[in-house]
Amino acid sequence: MMRRLSMLCLALLATVPAGASTPGIGNDLPSIGSAGGATISRDQEYQLGRMVVQGLRDQGQILDDPEINDYIQNLGSRIASQAQESPQRFQFFVVRDQRINAFALPGGFIGVNQGLITTTANEAQLASVLAHEIAHVTQRHIARSIEAQGRQGMASAAAMLAAILIGAVTGTPDAAMAGMAVAQGTAAQAQINFTRDNEYEADRIGIGFLAAAGFDPNAMPDFFETLGRRTGPSIYQAPEFLQTHPVSANRIAESRDRAALLKPSVTVESQSYAFIRERIRVIGAEEDADLRKYYAALADTRPLTPAQRYGDSLARLGAGDRERAASALIELAAAQPQSPMLQAALGQAQFAAGWPDLALHTLRSALEVAPRNVPLTIRYAEVLMRTGDAKRAHQILLDLFNNVPPTPEQIRLTALAANAAGDTADAYYYMAEYHIATGDLPLAVKQLELALADPVISSVQRSRFEARSKEVREALASNRKHRDRSRPDADKMTP
Repeated sequence: MMRRLSMLCLALLATVPAGASTPGIGNDLPSIGSAGGATISRDQEYQLGRMVVQGLRDQGQILDDPEINDYIQNLGSRIASQAQESPQRFQFFVVRDQRINAFALPGGFIGVNQGLITTTANEAQLASVLAHEIAHVTQRHIARSIEAQGRQGMASAAAMLAAILIGAVTGTPDAAMAGMAVAQGTAAQAQINFTRDNEYEADRIGIGFLAAAGFDPNAMPDFFETLGRRTGPSIYQAPEFLQTHPVSANRIAESRDRAALLKPSVTVESQSYAFIRERIRVIGAEEDADLRKYYAALADTRPLTPAQRYGDSLARLGAGDRERAASALIELAAAQPQSPMLQAALGQAQFAAGWPDLALHTLRSALEVAPRNVPLTIRYAEVLMRTGDAKRAHQILLDLFNNVPPTPEQIRLTALAANAAGDTADAYYYMAEYHIATGDLPLAVKQLELALADPVISSVQRSRFEARSKEVREALASNRKHRDRSRPDADKMTP
């Protein structure tokens, strides 16, 4: 298993994105890099990070929800935009894990466990964690750690990193143990735990990002102190975040002293934060959990906040209590008519309650107020498809993703809409883009071949499909050649 993973990482370390993409539904193609470089490049970091994210996605560990994705990406991008000198692009995602943790991957991928988000007391605390992880990426702490292994050890170091991260996030010990075996159990901790200097550097730079983005910099030491109070008599009873990001009294004091020196213009917390926290609580719950009991217990002690009422409505919707959920959301949406999140939830509830015309009206009206809002557009397209208007769903999704970069799942939804609308060739083309986005170029080639085999495609479609197919095939050929050159001597056939 680890031999295959090691060779895969060696191939990834030999590849960089070519930058070739199509408007809207395009994604970078893995392509050949420099064989003579002595260090791991940013593009190689991206390929390694993407491999780990895809491993998490394949195991169902990513909470892939349009509203959650939109919020966490916008919040993260707001902070990352303060790293003005960094060319790094960032992708943020939420992990389906109740443990309190967050992590940075090579290539600008930042993961946050749902358990950490529901533990935060305010948006600034969540932002402080993202800022800290962003700083790990901008300072290239993981890449520098891999480089320290030397070029000969890069493949095994990368494989170990991937296995440990996937094992740690998914709770699958076999993956982590396999990663440990590659390095004979000694270098693993160095690959996933940053050094003390790295941690101080991430605090120092991250707190600057935090303040520049308009958040209270005291949120960082506040959250560290909150987590520190959860530590039991053993380090293994501490939150996962503290096991990988050890926090000392000196470190908290230093971050608080640094926060006192900053005088940010603090902005008001977004209304979305509290609602997203409840959405994550409900959607990320175990399948057999009934969150209605949780909200009922809260209501026994004090009136529910609007965000908690939203969470209660989502819990009712998931439990089949559709009409009561829709009634509650009508009241919430009326109180905040400018909230796309509430309008999207109301449209979903109305459709679930058997009121499709009302659902379409709600979602269409909301989009007039918030054009091209990603979650709203997706929810509208879903209802259109379920009411038999797949052609319209295909049109609005294509319009959206020609202006906003889609996630892999959103590309897949566009393919489903095109297929349901009878646009078969386009459906194959979008599925090719889905496989490119997830790093499976051979499957992308097959989908493009199916698109080209459609007898009714136009000359414009044929030209577009052929051009994309050529790009993918060239990337595959280049990668094969470089893997052959990079293959260790021990793996070659001897005469």
